Amino acid sequence: MKNKTSFLPQEGEARPSRCPDNSAFKQQRLPAWKPQLNIVTVLSSFFLTGAFCLTVGVCLILSANSVREIQIDYSDKCSACSKLRENSSNWNKECHCSVNFTLKEDILGDVFMYYGLQNFYQNHRRYVISRSDAQLLGRNVNIQRSYCAPFTTYKNGTPMAPCGAIANSMFNDTIDLFYNRNSSMIKVPLLKTGNSWWTDKNVKFRNPVSYNLSSAFAGTARPPYWQKPVYLLDEKDERNNGYVNDDFIIWMRVSAFATFRNLYRRVRRIRHFADGLPAGNYTFHISYNFPVTKFKGRKHVILSTVVWSGGSNPFLGIAYVVSGTAATLTGFVIIAIHLKLRKKKTYFQKQ
Repeated sequence: MKNKTSFLPQEGEARPSRCPDNSAFKQQRLPAWKPQLNIVTVLSSFFLTGAFCLTVGVCLILSANSVREIQIDYSDKCSACSKLRENSSNWNKECHCSVNFTLKEDILGDVFMYYGLQNFYQNHRRYVISRSDAQLLGRNVNIQRSYCAPFTTYKNGTPMAPCGAIANSMFNDTIDLFYNRNSSMIKVPLLKTGNSWWTDKNVKFRNPVSYNLSSAFAGTARPPYWQKPVYLLDEKDERNNGYVNDDFIIWMRVSAFATFRNLYRRVRRIRHFADGLPAGNYTFHISYNFPVTKFKGRKHVILSTVVWSGGSNPFLGIAYVVSGTAATLTGFVIIAIHLKLRKKKTYFQKQ
């Protein structure tokens, strides 16, 4: 074993230098630009920022106000079905209701149908993580090791597909729109595909590999609040069935607020609806399955158009206007302080 003193530099040996290398970067000799702030540059930056924010904010607000939108609350009009759904033993009983409304003016262009929920909190941490992303990718995984509990398996050990509280609480009302024209009811054609994000449809959600979906989900069971298994969500279109169903994918993207809306359908622009929805009388036929009374919630159907800035949401425009106003007022405050200090300086110089 060597002596500790052997590690110290001996007489005549050069001590290791701790100085940084003699380079422009390490010796801080690189050219630099340091702005010289004066009253002109400071005021210019504040006023230019304010003008930019005010211009963008006004454009966003005007754009949001140009959106045509109608919102129908059907919570009270379907109260009989709501009472029926409060008893979970009636899950297999169908209940239908109708809601009439009138469009006083045409809604031209692409028309989107949303369902809206009020007082439904999806931002609780245990609710947000209650899912199995590996299962939603079509993998054969042990969901009991996931965060899906208590919606993982039934008492007999049968796993749920899909598992978790988010999937179990999926919105499952069926909404059809009819146009009352010349004493006849014309069903408005609605598109139920192409509503989800491309990345979700093609990357985040996949069905298990098998020769058909029913065999792919063999040995699993539907979540407790569902009326049919996942492989029967859309029997007419296999590309919109199972985990890749658009309604299911959209619901799995949880909302940060208690009041939110999700895209449900798009109006197909053909025949009477080639230009959008004409003015007249309409009827929503609703198959009521999603109860909201227990958490004092409300349900809406929204028909809306979109513009370059999105839907009817003026929040971003208001935020820009507030920021622009604050920057402009700050500029005027700086001018007032500068003038006051300059008067004092001139006064003392005269003294």
